Amino acid sequence: MQLYFFLTFLILFFNYGFSKSDIQIGYRFTVAVPVEYVEGFVGRAFLMETNQMAPNFKLALSVEAIQGRYSCSMEIFLGDVKVWNSGHYSKFFMSDRCLLELSQDGDLRLKGPKDRVGWRSGTSGQGVERLEILNSGNLVLVDGLNRIKWQSFNFPTDVMLWGQRLNVATHLTSFPSNSSYFYSFEIEHNRIALHLNEGTSNYSYWEFKPSKNRNITFVQLGSKGLVLFNDQNKKIAQIPSKALEPLRFLALGNKTGNLGLYFYSPSNAQFEASFEALNSTCDLPLACKPYGICTFSNSCSCVRPSTKEDGISSDCNNGGVLGGFCGGAEAEMLELQDVGSVLKEAPKRVNVSKEQCLKLCLDDCKCAAVSFSSASNESETCFIYGLVVGLKQVERGSGMSFMVKVPKGTHLNHGKSDVKRWVLILVGVVDGFIILLVLGGLGYYLIQKRRNNLLHNGYDT
Repeated sequence: MQLYFFLTFLILFFNYGFSKSDIQIGYRFTVAVPVEYVEGFVGRAFLMETNQMAPNFKLALSVEAIQGRYSCSMEIFLGDVKVWNSGHYSKFFMSDRCLLELSQDGDLRLKGPKDRVGWRSGTSGQGVERLEILNSGNLVLVDGLNRIKWQSFNFPTDVMLWGQRLNVATHLTSFPSNSSYFYSFEIEHNRIALHLNEGTSNYSYWEFKPSKNRNITFVQLGSKGLVLFNDQNKKIAQIPSKALEPLRFLALGNKTGNLGLYFYSPSNAQFEASFEALNSTCDLPLACKPYGICTFSNSCSCVRPSTKEDGISSDCNNGGVLGGFCGGAEAEMLELQDVGSVLKEAPKRVNVSKEQCLKLCLDDCKCAAVSFSSASNESETCFIYGLVVGLKQVERGSGMSFMVKVPKGTHLNHGKSDVKRWVLILVGVVDGFIILLVLGGLGYYLIQKRRNNLLHNGYDT
């Protein structure tokens, strides 16, 4: 049955792909869904494409296996890169079949069995006559006078295409697989910024601001960079591309959360980044799992403690974020030396002592960690975190102290903590191990070289 379906779908793909330049009202197209769930299954029927040199834009109706169910969506591709998906925020799960329909009254819909509507454009009664995909990659519904009634550019996902603009208070989002976190690229009045989100928690980890405190009204992707404009449509700043080829899209990565500007390289026949917001692994918010520290060697050291009864866990993500306990009777604060966080804009309290900062976290059940700043040129500040991610090793003398809330019951006799001693060793253990490997390899090389020289000299005598 599965093989039969696969062959049927391939025949459908090759015979039907790209047979239309637009879609008129009354159009209906159906793809079948496998009877049994097949892990990793993806089926696509390409319905339209732009008349451009490759890589060009294509519209597909797709069925994909996700967590035991099948989802159906419209997708736009630039070459082999997915640049828009109707199910980015809310997936349409169905069985048996998926129908794409442009109704007689001008509403574009995705429907499942029994005419259940899973997605719609909401354009009924607006005079819509056809669906087109423009050379910019914008999917549009237009009336008889070519006036746009709906467009995919108004519903951005995790990609921004050339010519597309994003206004203040709009954003791109990307979702790491099997994670409660998600990334966002946000357009704010005084900056553009990358954020890590979980529930109601929101922390920035990169920003770009125009000079002279000028306000942003919208941003637009041009051929040579991402351009920031004010309310008079005047350019006030730009993030330039480093490539000679024109830019094709901006993307927010769903694995790393990094922001990149991409061009097409004809010589390599692929898209390549001409700019990335973050160039160091340890500056990425999820470079390591929760309760992990990214070290100078771009490796992860686990700092997730446990009680003496449980032993020390090697899985940084075992149980996720600790939290959920508060008060001096249940918890204590563990200081991590030479450690900071890439997450910014945590709730803060100023003009408080380090002891007061610790108590604020101990008394707050939602607090998982604090960062205390005692730099000489600033007032003493306590930053309160609900997440323990984005930790990285920093140079000594930064004036910052990072402390994690842990359960009580981790102390040995004489008041020395197993956990603290373990953390101090483990933060540098990977770097130290790498140094030992390098020195050992160098020593081995010198010994072998000396031995070869002695043997060579012996043959010459």
